[in-house]
Amino acid sequence: MTIASPDVAVHVRDLNKQYTVHEKEPGLLGSLKSFVNRKSRSVEAVRGVSFDLQPGEVVGFLGPNGAGKTTTLKMLSGLLHPSAGTARVVGFEPRRREAAFLKRITLVMGQKQQLLWDLPALDSFLVNQAIYEIPDDEYHATMREFTEVLDLGGILKKQVRKLSLGERMKCELAAALLHRPQVLFLDEPTIGLDVNMQEAVRAFVRDYNARFGATVMLTSHYMADVTALAQRILVIDRGELVFDGDLGALAEQGSGGKTIRVQLRQPASPEALAAYGQVVSAGGLSAELTVPRAEVSARAARLLADFDVADLTVEDPPIEAVMAELFGGQRAPAAPKVEVGV
Repeated sequence: MTIASPDVAVHVRDLNKQYTVHEKEPGLLGSLKSFVNRKSRSVEAVRGVSFDLQPGEVVGFLGPNGAGKTTTLKMLSGLLHPSAGTARVVGFEPRRREAAFLKRITLVMGQKQQLLWDLPALDSFLVNQAIYEIPDDEYHATMREFTEVLDLGGILKKQVRKLSLGERMKCELAAALLHRPQVLFLDEPTIGLDVNMQEAVRAFVRDYNARFGATVMLTSHYMADVTALAQRILVIDRGELVFDGDLGALAEQGSGGKTIRVQLRQPASPEALAAYGQVVSAGGLSAELTVPRAEVSARAARLLADFDVADLTVEDPPIEAVMAELFGGQRAPAAPKVEVGV
């Protein structure tokens, strides 16, 4: 058995995953040809990814569809074997799927479920208690905590098929964390949930991280999840890690401009404001401009001198805008996404 390292929760070096994809022409003739001459090609879903996560870190793992996020999480949880490279999670090699390793990690996928569809969620919890060999006193204490924090009291005895999406997601989180794992891999945990339920899930993850010092690696298309939880951001694109840093540094890298929001005492036309920056919006006494970072001070000074300004603020662009710029139409299409059953 591999001995866990106390210093690094997740260690990844030059991680690669390559798939062989078979192709055929459409129709019956294409099917017959594929029996005689089957064509295939290689797709690199992940290539040369390296990073370390410290115990207790909460890290956002971002990228466009098909970038390799889910493939990476599946390799780190042992569901997929890497084609090359090294991965260690709490000192274990994930691909070995040792019992001691599985008791210290969890993988929550917003589009997959582990709950038994025709039974109450409570039955699935009891199954997980047996699988992870959770002592009765610890199980009941954890259930009391989760029931209170996630408001599970009225739904644990209902059939899973009769639960709403939000109720089911809360139960999925509770089931995945019953054994109090040290490392959480969360793949789109709030997908499809309403705003209130998204906030409830964020609060639960934040509380779990604070209470147990767990390491969290989170993918999400809801930027509010990332900005609310993560101190550090990893960005993957076409299988390669292209950024590792905080949100502010991501904004610096992804955008050459800043946003100036100005409140005027007298209306000004968009045409008049266009001389001071790119007009994002202008109406009545409010306006929003995008200006080059190097010229922010000069443009702001000109606005203050030339207009009757009631208020002026300078901000980094929203992280959604930065991600749209990074993965916008200027980039080449991502490699085809390959779904692998697990």
